[in-house]
Amino acid sequence: MTSLLVLGAHPAQGAVAFEVESLDGSRNNLARPTQGQVGTAYSRVAAARYADGRSQPVTGPNSRQVSNRIFNDTHQNLFSERRVTQWGWTWGQFLDHTFGLAAGGTESANIPFNAGDPLETFTNTLGVIPFTRDLAATGTGVTNPRQQINTVSSYIDAWAVYGGTQQRLEWMRDGPYDNNIANNAATLMLPGNYLPRRTARGNPAAAPTMNVDGRLAANPNNAAVAGDVRANENVALTATHTLFAREHNRIAALLPGSLSAEDRFQIARRIVIAEQQYITYNEFLPAMGVNLPRYTGYNANVNTALSNEFAVVGYRAHSQIHGEFTAETQASRYSAAQLNAFRAQGLEVEVDGADVSIGIPLNVAFFNPDLLPAIGLGPFMTSLSESQYNNDEMIDNQLRSVLFQVPVPGNPACLDGPTLPACFKGVVDLGAIDIERGRDHGMPSYNQLRQAYGLPAKTSFTAITGEATDAFPAGSGADNPNSLEFLRTADIDGTATVVGDADGSTSGVRRSTTAARLRAVYGNVNNVDAFTGMIAERHVPGSEFGELQRAIWTRQFLALRDGDRFFYGNDMGLTSIASQYGIDFHTTLAQVIARNTDTPAADINPNVFLVPDDDLPATTCKVAYRVITTWTGFFQVDISLTNQSGAPFNGWNLQWQFANGQNFSQGWNGTFSQNGVTATIANANWNGTLAAGATLTGVGFNGTWDNVTGALPVNFTVNGKRCALG
Repeated sequence: MTSLLVLGAHPAQGAVAFEVESLDGSRNNLARPTQGQVGTAYSRVAAARYADGRSQPVTGPNSRQVSNRIFNDTHQNLFSERRVTQWGWTWGQFLDHTFGLAAGGTESANIPFNAGDPLETFTNTLGVIPFTRDLAATGTGVTNPRQQINTVSSYIDAWAVYGGTQQRLEWMRDGPYDNNIANNAATLMLPGNYLPRRTARGNPAAAPTMNVDGRLAANPNNAAVAGDVRANENVALTATHTLFAREHNRIAALLPGSLSAEDRFQIARRIVIAEQQYITYNEFLPAMGVNLPRYTGYNANVNTALSNEFAVVGYRAHSQIHGEFTAETQASRYSAAQLNAFRAQGLEVEVDGADVSIGIPLNVAFFNPDLLPAIGLGPFMTSLSESQYNNDEMIDNQLRSVLFQVPVPGNPACLDGPTLPACFKGVVDLGAIDIERGRDHGMPSYNQLRQAYGLPAKTSFTAITGEATDAFPAGSGADNPNSLEFLRTADIDGTATVVGDADGSTSGVRRSTTAARLRAVYGNVNNVDAFTGMIAERHVPGSEFGELQRAIWTRQFLALRDGDRFFYGNDMGLTSIASQYGIDFHTTLAQVIARNTDTPAADINPNVFLVPDDDLPATTCKVAYRVITTWTGFFQVDISLTNQSGAPFNGWNLQWQFANGQNFSQGWNGTFSQNGVTATIANANWNGTLAAGATLTGVGFNGTWDNVTGALPVNFTVNGKRCALG
C-alpha cells in the first residue's frame, strides 16, 4: 500500500492504494512536472500575431459594429439542428471552468460604442463597452511575443468541484478550518444540501474568493463557494457545481467507516474526476459531433497545456446559450407566496392544475445564487432538457448586449425579446469581447488559424458560410436594419415554421446573407477575425461545428485525454476501488442527476444531452441500438428498425456516426460499409421491404473498440430522414 500524498499542495497521510492527483496539476507528467500546472502559460498552435510583433493588438473593424451585423439575432430563436439540449453549453462551461481561466490584468482597452450606428438598438450611457486586457506572462511582451497565463490546471480533474489549493479545499470540507486537513471530514460542506455561502463559517473575510457581478455585486458575501471562482455566473453552472458536490458526498457515504476520513475523501474525489471525464468523452463530445480516434493509452509526450487558440477562440461557444430556462414540476412544491416572489423577480410562472412552469430569463439567472435553492435542484434540472440554441453566428442579446447587468427599476417586462433595450442603460457585449479577446491574445486571423490546424484557407466569404452570394439584395445593405430580417424559418426536419415564434425553429433565411455582411464589415476574407469566421462557418455534417471549430476541439480534447496520466482509461486506482468497495465510475449524467435529486430516473432522458423524442416533430422511423455484450477489443450490437412513415419502405439505408474510433468487424442481415466515422447498413436482398408500422429485428454486428470509450451513437437516419431512438 502506498502512502497518500496530495501532490502540488500540503501533504496529507492515508493508505489508499493509488497515487492521488495533485490539486494544481503539478506532476501529472512526471518528466515535465509543471506541464499543465496552475500559473503556467497557455501553449500555442500558431505563432502569436501582434501589430508590433510583441504586444500591441492588431486593428480591425469595431467589434460592436461587427456584433451588430453578424452576431445580432434580432430576437429570433434558432435551436440546435442536432437536438443538443442546454446540457451542451452547461457541461461545456463546467469543463471550461475546470481547465481554463486567464489571469486578468488592469490595462484598460475599452471598446468604443457608436450610438449612431443604424443597427444599434441599445442605450449605453457609459459610452464604451468595458474591456481589460489579460495579464502578460512574466518575461513576455517586451522583446518577445506576449503570452497569457492559465490560472487553473490544464486537466479534466474536477477543479470546479475541489479547487486548486489545500486552503480552499479545507474551507469547503466539513470539519474545522484550522490549516490542518487531517481533521477534516470526508464530505464537502453542503448546508441544506446546497453550496455554502461565504458566510457559512461566520467570517466571510476568511472565505475563498468568488467572482461577483450583477445582482450579487451589492452583497458579495452571499456568493456560493465552490472549487472555481466563477460558480455564481449563472444558475445552470451553480446547479452543476451543486450536483457534483452532492455526488462526492454520496460516494463518500458508501465507503466503510473503517477508512480514515482522508482516504474516503480521496476515493470519492478519484471517482468524481473519472465521472467527469467519462461523461465528457462518452456523452458530451459525441452529442456535439466531435469524433475522436480510439484511445491507445497514456502518452507522456503529449503536451496537455491548454492552447491559447482553444481557450480564446475555439471554446467560446456562446451562441449556444439559451435565453431562458423553463423548470417544470409540481405546483405543490411552492407556496403562493413563493410563486409571487418568483414573479416579482421577473420569472414567468404558469400554474396548470397540479403542475407549474417557471420561466427563468437568463438575465435573472446571472449571479443569483438564491435562485437555485428557491426553485430546487431537481426541478431546475428539468429545464436543461430543452434544446440549446444552434451553434451559429448569432448570440442572444442577454449575452450580446446586457451581460450580467441589472435592469432599470420600474420596468417589469425585462425579458428576452424586443422589450430588452428599454430595460438597460449600458451595453456589455460578450460577442464583441470575444473578438477583442482574440486580438488581446495575439490570435491569428481566421485563415491563418485554419492553416495552423491543417485546413486550407478560404478564398471567399461564401466559401466560409456556404451561401450562394455575398451581395446585398436591392433595397438593403450593411447599414440597413432590414438586412437582418428573417424571411423564412424551418424546424429540425426542414418543415417551415412561423417566423418569430419562440420555439421550434432550427434554421432560418435572412434578407441578406451572412457572407454579404461579412464582406461589408471586413472587406477582404484575409481580414476576418478568427472567432467571427469560425462561428460563421457552415457546419460539418454530423457535427455542431464548422471545420475550424471542430478541428480545434478535436486537437485539444485528444491532448486532454491522451496526455493525462490520471485519465480514467489509464486506471490509476479505479479498478482497485471497484474491486474493494463496489463503486464504479462508469455513469451517465442522467444517472448522476437521478442519484442526487428528487427527479425520478424515469423522468430523465437516458442521454440528457439529447432532446427527448417526444419533444420533437414526429419521425418516419425509430431505431433501437443496443450493445448486447463486450469483450476484449470487441462489442456486439443488436438493432431493430421500425417504419413509422405510414408507407412501406422499399429498401432502407441506416446511417450513424461512430464517436470513438469503433469499426465494423462482422455483420448479419444487412450490407455493412464504413467511410471514416460514418457507418451504414443497407438492407439485405431479403429484408428490404418493411411495411408501415412494422418492425425489423435481427440486424446486428460485431465491432471493434478500445475497451475504454464506446459512446452510443446519438443520431440515426433511415433513407436520409431523422429517426427516433427506440
